Amino acid sequence: MNLLYLQIPQISYASTAPELSDNTRYDFFSRVVPPDSYQAQAMLDIVTAMGWNYVSTLASEGNYGESGVEAFVQISRDSACSKLLFIRDDAPAAEFSHRSPLFIAPDEDQLILPVHNQSATPGPNLWRKRVSAMNPGDTDTFSWFYGQGTENDDTGNHVHVGTPGTLFCLHYVGQCRPTGVTLMGENHFLYVLWTENCFHFEGGVCIAQSLKVLREPRPGEFDKIVLRLLETPNARAVIMFANEDDIRRILDAAKRNNLTGHFLWVGSDSWGSKISPVVQQERVAEGAVTILPKRASVDAFDRYFKSRSLSNNRRNVWFAEFWEENFVCKLGMHGKRPGSPKKCTGLEKVGRDSTYEQEGKVQFVMDAVYAMAHALHHMHRELCAGYPGLCPRMANIDGKELLAHIRAVGFNGSAGTPVTFNENGDAPGRYDIFQYQINNRSTAEYKVIGHWTNQLHLDMETLQWTTGDSSLPASVCSLPCRTGERKKVVKGVPCCWHCERCEGYHIQASEFTCELCPYEKRPDQNRTSCQAIPIIKLEWHSPWALLPVFISVLGIIATTFVIVTFVRYNDTPIVRASGREMSYVLLTGIFLCYVITFPMIAAPDVVVCSFCRIFLGLGMCFSYAALLTKTNRIHRIFEQGKTAVTAPRFIAPASQLVITFSLISVQLLGVLVWFAADPPHTFVDYGEQRTQDPGNARGVLKCDISDLSLICSLGYSILLMVTCTVYAIKTRGVPETFNEAKPIGFTMYTTCIIWLAFIPIFFGTAQSAERMYIQTATLTVSLSLSASVSLGMLYMPKVYIIILHPEQNVPKRKRSFKAIVTVATMTSKLSHLAAERPNGEVKTELCEGVEASVPPTKTTYVSYTNHAM
Repeated sequence: MNLLYLQIPQISYASTAPELSDNTRYDFFSRVVPPDSYQAQAMLDIVTAMGWNYVSTLASEGNYGESGVEAFVQISRDSACSKLLFIRDDAPAAEFSHRSPLFIAPDEDQLILPVHNQSATPGPNLWRKRVSAMNPGDTDTFSWFYGQGTENDDTGNHVHVGTPGTLFCLHYVGQCRPTGVTLMGENHFLYVLWTENCFHFEGGVCIAQSLKVLREPRPGEFDKIVLRLLETPNARAVIMFANEDDIRRILDAAKRNNLTGHFLWVGSDSWGSKISPVVQQERVAEGAVTILPKRASVDAFDRYFKSRSLSNNRRNVWFAEFWEENFVCKLGMHGKRPGSPKKCTGLEKVGRDSTYEQEGKVQFVMDAVYAMAHALHHMHRELCAGYPGLCPRMANIDGKELLAHIRAVGFNGSAGTPVTFNENGDAPGRYDIFQYQINNRSTAEYKVIGHWTNQLHLDMETLQWTTGDSSLPASVCSLPCRTGERKKVVKGVPCCWHCERCEGYHIQASEFTCELCPYEKRPDQNRTSCQAIPIIKLEWHSPWALLPVFISVLGIIATTFVIVTFVRYNDTPIVRASGREMSYVLLTGIFLCYVITFPMIAAPDVVVCSFCRIFLGLGMCFSYAALLTKTNRIHRIFEQGKTAVTAPRFIAPASQLVITFSLISVQLLGVLVWFAADPPHTFVDYGEQRTQDPGNARGVLKCDISDLSLICSLGYSILLMVTCTVYAIKTRGVPETFNEAKPIGFTMYTTCIIWLAFIPIFFGTAQSAERMYIQTATLTVSLSLSASVSLGMLYMPKVYIIILHPEQNVPKRKRSFKAIVTVATMTSKLSHLAAERPNGEVKTELCEGVEASVPPTKTTYVSYTNHAM
């Protein structure tokens, strides 16, 4: 009969079913033994302490086994959920009639989040600080919204599903980016509602399989169960809520299937420290961890029970039956053991003539009786103060009043342990933890390895496994990822994941995410943090610098030698015939073309970058402005000679200098505009050598001269060069004894070839990892080669004559402009001879003819000294 419906309190000494803790259904039920939910919590703590997060469960069909497993599964889920149901920021909340819920939307794949129980005391300052760490609108750090606390508020605009992200940010503020957003107004508060969805974190336990043993198992059923457990080989730990017979048969099946040492058994109190489940299968049970409610033998009961006999215990109607069973004998003609070999004498003694061991629940039976006695005693003392026996007020005891006294009792029980009840009538959980071990002498025994009293106390050094050492075996779905790898969780199995390496320039930001390093940084070797990318520049000892410097040094020496020679022999006929003023301008440009190599290679700074901008195109501009002026003068003179006998204007040295420096001023004006629009500075280019392997990435320190700026700076000089080349082509028929038209032509043709080769080499290395080296070397070598061509073709022959053949450095005959006109006219008329004879031969003949036809007494003439060509 169920006395609870009659509101009669009950105290149980053995009922451990978790559902009896439901105070709404069993409100008059109490017990002096802990419920199986405590046992399940203790077993979960054991599994967690062992580092096992992937386990299977096995239950015997029935209330004990199925309820125990259900409690274990439920607690394993709850352990991975935050116990915090609400987070409120009451600032102030008195006027609220409507509460706007706040939810966070995490990435769907990030189901495992390290959400721990919130232990901090809620308050406006604490939660404002933590909420302000969330970044709005950023799905990587979880978006969040506030809702206005009014009835008219459209809550739907502020609800984002996904509670774990909220608690993740609240607990791990350091991993969330800061923001300036704060509470907007006084009527705002933070209200987090925890849903029914639980999300596992590292330390939670996943259930691989939940199997059940039927009450009447079919043949081969246990072999099938063992093989099914083997389908998830990584889930080696098996949580067992099974009766003794099922435990024994499961162990026997594992032994038959050669699985000794594979499974890690974790048994409930039905296994405890019993010998019967492990008889003849000690090896397969070795290492099993079992649990048993903490109990102690009551010595007073042993003395009392051992003193009982047939004569002094007649009030117990079952004692005679126990006597026959215990001593294997028969009492008289009506004994309960027919066919017994001997007759009981009545003089047998318990513990002397038979094996005796105190039943484990004796302590709890005594505690239950004493709990009821203490409750009645306290009730009598309260209601019947000083009244002997049952007073009228206790004649009709109210069940609720008695229950209140039962729940309030507190005393030391028969074994010396405290006896108390919580609000659900449950006794505190106290368990001993055993491990079944086989010592060196092959003797098997249960050894106490710890205890559980609301929290686990485990002596890890006493553990022993089938391997013979104390190293913990594994029961995990996936091994921990290596440093620099993130966990990609298997959907639906949060304890299982694939390890993915953070590739490229990503680092491991958390267990489950990779994060891109800032552009100027790269991952360290372990990919756990970002470090600055090394900054490089073109070094003087680099092969890319040695060749340009070598060419430049030779050119500077040669140019200096030419200038010194011209200054030393400034008044000699060859130097004067070369046009001294224009020669010095040209030599200055050649010298600058060589010098620009050094600032191009030097370590960039503001001064160096300024020099690079100024002299990058200036040397070429000096050179080709002078050459253009000379070729233009030659062209104008001979074109004028075809139609008139008067000399063209602006062919005097002063005019030539004005024209030349006018052309150079355009380049200088462009440089000044460049300086004003974009002052020179340095920068680090991280994209030039951003290789696929971050370990090889480098930042290049360089001047802020883009390819477009370079084209603009050199473009004007190249325009002068092209124009000069055109004039060189037009003056190719001028007799060689008149001027330098032919050497200038050869110089310009060669220079054009150099710069045509420069373009694909310079701009074709845009994607090269050595772009900076190649472009710098190409540009400086091209400038030096252009200068070398001009120096070699225009000035080395003259220096050769001046130094080695001074006898040829004598004045030439003076030629009149009329002679030049005659030559120009005859050249035009006889141009068809160019196809029949070599060009030089025709010109020589023309020169000779002109010399013969010039009257010696002519007073107006054009001399080499006055109008050098």
